Amino acid sequence: MTGEDSKSQLAREHNERKLKRERNKSRRAPVIAAVTTVVLVVGAVVGWVALGGDSEAKPLAASSPTPSVTTPSLPPTPTPPGQVRCEYPAETVGTIKKVGTPPAKPVSAKTMTVVTNHGTIVIELDAKNAPCTVNSFVHLAKKNFFDNTPCYRLTQARTSALDVLQCGDPFAKGDGNEKDGTGNPDYRVADEALGTSDYAVGTVAMLNNGEPNTNGSQFFVVHGEFPVENIGANNTPFGKVVKGMDIIHKIAAGGNTIPEKEHGEQGPTPPKIPLIVKDLTVSRK
Repeated sequence: MTGEDSKSQLAREHNERKLKRERNKSRRAPVIAAVTTVVLVVGAVVGWVALGGDSEAKPLAASSPTPSVTTPSLPPTPTPPGQVRCEYPAETVGTIKKVGTPPAKPVSAKTMTVVTNHGTIVIELDAKNAPCTVNSFVHLAKKNFFDNTPCYRLTQARTSALDVLQCGDPFAKGDGNEKDGTGNPDYRVADEALGTSDYAVGTVAMLNNGEPNTNGSQFFVVHGEFPVENIGANNTPFGKVVKGMDIIHKIAAGGNTIPEKEHGEQGPTPPKIPLIVKDLTVSRK
């Protein structure tokens, strides 16, 4: 083989090796792509399972829009002691007993003792959540506002949807007179602690004239179970009976002297067993 033939042969062999490498490369490319795809798919499946995947596809949290959340309304946070300032606007509706207004800075109190013709009832006051209401009772007690007044109305859930005994009208007669329940002091007390009570048995709360912030001196004691929606949660709860609930139950068990009207109608329905508030005092201890 001459030198020229040897060069030609080497050139051919070089070209053949180059073509062979290119053919092998072209065959490997689809294999690599396929393997890469398999790896990606397997990785995705593993990640999906790790995130709790099931038979239905679930979008990742990061790809989902943030849902809008409606925050439930919460009871108002009580104002810290020492920062409360009470306002007592003038009352001009109903039968008014003039006693002046309580101080703007509330006086805290813990218990209210009600001496009746059937025994003593003790109420634990909630001055933390209803400071201006409790402050009003401190003021009225000092004025002997409630002395010798009857609890003028008894309602029962079986006929009126409520189980309450109403008291606190300084002019009430307790005989079913249409004016019973219209008496108040010469000022109003704003609503407090609404939404904080389920009005369970023994709850003591304020009566109003059907409008917000129209509380006076009248209050009621819950003597039976009823759904909270029956009262609407619009009455300031300010205490709970801790002694003498048996007296309230005794009065309630006696029923009414006048048949109750249909629920929603106005009109006093006094208890058959009269309950008279002989004396009402408030203590800071």
